[in-house]
Amino acid sequence: MEILRVEHLCKVYGKGENTVKALDDVSFSVNKGDFVAIIGPSGSGKSTLLHILGGVDKPTSGRVFMNDSDVYAQNDEQLAIFRRRQVGLIYQFYNLIPVLNVTENITLPVLMDGRKVNMERLNELIATLKLGGRENHLPNQLSGGQQQRVSIGRALINAPAVVLADEPTGNLDSKNSREIVDLLKLSNEKYGQTLIVITHEESIALQADRILTIEDGRITGDEVVRR
Repeated sequence: MEILRVEHLCKVYGKGENTVKALDDVSFSVNKGDFVAIIGPSGSGKSTLLHILGGVDKPTSGRVFMNDSDVYAQNDEQLAIFRRRQVGLIYQFYNLIPVLNVTENITLPVLMDGRKVNMERLNELIATLKLGGRENHLPNQLSGGQQQRVSIGRALINAPAVVLADEPTGNLDSKNSREIVDLLKLSNEKYGQTLIVITHEESIALQADRILTIEDGRITGDEVVRR
């Protein structure tokens, strides 16, 4: 069952001689529960694509559908709700709020949405992410791996339709990288999350169900690794 569809997506930055075409007529679809890796050289448009899928950056042209809803047909308020409820974003550098503790950082999307925290889900996530006993720690009291676990918890707390991860292991050592990938795979398998991960690491890409390759803003490869 299709959960995400991208049609003729283009993104252009600048004007005249300074024009840069970050995405050039990108089209693809993703089924619910798939784990998709996006690979390509630096500057190929991977992060731009992820930000547009997540409602963070608007396309110059083209359309993005999530659960058959046209994402960019929404007004700014609707788009903000979409970002909080439909997508979970995980970044390379965690993007945690330094003055908030672990629990507060994880539950931030729920609180910003004016909703009550599902304590059962929160406690399950904290246990799964091995953050028990650190609920009141601030980000600067955590290791890099622990901070990335918090960012994963924050991405999953609202049970989003799609989890988007931009180089989630790029700032971690090999041991922490393996653990983070295992946690992302667990969210994909246990919670049925659709997972789209940008990575430079072949070992991570080969664990996906499907690998999309982007070069110069265009999809140049679409390989099914496993069914």
